Amino acid sequence: MTIPICLVTGFLGSGKTTLLKQIIDRHGELRIVYLVNEFSPVDIDGELLDREDEEVVAIPGGSIFCRCLVTQFIGRLQTIAELVDDPGRTIDGVVIEASGVANPMVVQQMLEETRLDEQYELATIICVVDPGSLPKLVHTLPNIRAQVKAADVVLINKTDLFDAAEIAATEQIVREIAPGARVIRTVRCDVDLAIFEGGQVRTLRGEYAMCADPNYARFSVPVESDISVERLREALEALGDELYRAKGFVTSGGHTYYVDANPAGVSIERVDRRPAWLGLAIVSRGDEHGAVDDLVRRVRAGDLRENDDR
Repeated sequence: MTIPICLVTGFLGSGKTTLLKQIIDRHGELRIVYLVNEFSPVDIDGELLDREDEEVVAIPGGSIFCRCLVTQFIGRLQTIAELVDDPGRTIDGVVIEASGVANPMVVQQMLEETRLDEQYELATIICVVDPGSLPKLVHTLPNIRAQVKAADVVLINKTDLFDAAEIAATEQIVREIAPGARVIRTVRCDVDLAIFEGGQVRTLRGEYAMCADPNYARFSVPVESDISVERLREALEALGDELYRAKGFVTSGGHTYYVDANPAGVSIERVDRRPAWLGLAIVSRGDEHGAVDDLVRRVRAGDLRENDDR
């Protein structure tokens, strides 16, 4: 019996981790392994998903479909498949959150070349897009188009943040790229999907990506002392379209906050627990990131710390 895979793709900040949270909440009766791929070298999404009753495996540091990480990715899938042979373990499926910059067109031949298709079925590919980034970037970042093209289901997420014309334009782009995909409009990826339904006939073909993609620049910035969340918010909002994504955990006033920023907006929310790593993982344009460089310098220099008289 093969193990079904649900592959979740989508550009940085579109809502993939939010979708995984929805899957966890809706499919709690299933024994699912979650394999989370981070473009940044630090595992942040794994911290958000980690629960005592869930099995979360992190692969940070790039795309699982690039030459640098594909061997590690294959090894993880082989290890997960071995669990099925343990009489005390059952696995109903694997949900993979691919990096936001991943090109998934190679996934089918990767399973075939490694003979993992004898142990796994690529049941469903879900792509999450948002009207804030897809129309702007689909013509300049080829991986975004590939994510949509490979999908069985496309979620147009964050529809509460955009007007009807923006949403309609996004849907038109999706239908032009993937005319056979099921298209669903969502808020916070709130949708009930049959994630392991399977039965799809695919002819996906692609090439393993190079380890360094010139379209992106990435930074990991530790933030080990308290920072002003309002000053950080203002600094992130000022980056505009130069920023693709910034996320991470910081402390302020003795509390821990999760930071999530992209061109559509900045969210800073208080969380209950303190993660192992405090800091920001940032992905920007590869050709122009002077303002991001300046923000990284300011954070490292402590320019955004809380005032002493707070």
